[in-house]
Amino acid sequence: MDNLDPVNLANLVQRLARERSFFEGIFEAVREGILVVTRQGRIEYANSAACRMVALKEADVGKASLWRLVPGLRESLELAPDASLDGLTAQSREIELTYPEHRIVRLYIVPFREELGDGMSAERFAVILSDVTREVQSTEERIESERISSILLLAAGVAHEIGNPLNSLTIHLQLIRRQLRKLERTPGIEKIEKSVAVCESEVDRLDGIIRHFLEAIRPNPPDFQDVDLFACLEEVLQVQEHELQDRGLSVEIEAASASPVVRADRNQVKQVFFNIIKNAMEAMSPGGKIRVRLRADDDFCYIHFGDTGKGIAQDDLPRIFQPFHTTKKNGHGLGLMIVQRIMREHGGQVGIDSREGIGTVVTLKFPRRDRRVRLLERGQRN
Repeated sequence: MDNLDPVNLANLVQRLARERSFFEGIFEAVREGILVVTRQGRIEYANSAACRMVALKEADVGKASLWRLVPGLRESLELAPDASLDGLTAQSREIELTYPEHRIVRLYIVPFREELGDGMSAERFAVILSDVTREVQSTEERIESERISSILLLAAGVAHEIGNPLNSLTIHLQLIRRQLRKLERTPGIEKIEKSVAVCESEVDRLDGIIRHFLEAIRPNPPDFQDVDLFACLEEVLQVQEHELQDRGLSVEIEAASASPVVRADRNQVKQVFFNIIKNAMEAMSPGGKIRVRLRADDDFCYIHFGDTGKGIAQDDLPRIFQPFHTTKKNGHGLGLMIVQRIMREHGGQVGIDSREGIGTVVTLKFPRRDRRVRLLERGQRN
């Protein structure tokens, strides 16, 4: 530097400035956060991504300490305050952040030494921050899915084995009833008949639970065809018409002029409608109303089922799709699980919004018949 004339010195400064700008442009372009940290933990450099991840202000760069931002990190690295970085290898840690938003960030920490000349050097860390929130969530969901699948597979075998003794019980209860009819009518005989009727009712209930359970975990693959959702809805309401009248309930339908048509399995879609309307009926008292609204946009068809029932407690909402979770006295807790499975197999979604004392709205979302593949805009997700 001392031997350069003013012109060459100016050219060198310009070249260094261009190189600095070039590398900073690269660091700002990457999605990962990049930090340069002194051995004492002071953050000397942070790109924009890193600032966003750890809520670091630009004015704090050069002052803030990584050890304070992430308590316990220095201890986990087994780095003493005045210790040298010699012998320290690259390490990885994961941290959970709650501000500015909840996320899981993986820190890849690499020690390096900068030679300053004249035998002098400075020890620093290069820290790469990667947002792995989705990766962690996907792993947890996959583990949970595998756990549920294992439980359901085991339960399916148990359910199948239970079916055989239930059939035997049904046959023997029928034989007992026939023999009782041949005996003289006495108060004792009538009492036994009532007990037999209770046993038959409980056997039927258990058989129904097993049947619904096996349908839920061993479904038939959808037979896709063009399905008119409004026509399907009318067929289901015709079947449930008498029960609606007996309960003193009414149904109000609002539909667009063009009936939505989707590619779906007609019978499975009817099963979805039946389960949702059945749940709505059981949640309401006489005088209640079910409102059904059908609409469509360029990509999806939507059906909203709203009831004026007692609603679902907020604590129960996260568990409504779990097998065997039910708030009904005689429910089996498989109806909404079946609904969710069918909707997923049709490329659709089911959502539930409920308020206690006001009612519940169930929304079904089906892909339109002519929708196959769609290019997403940048950053867009369904």
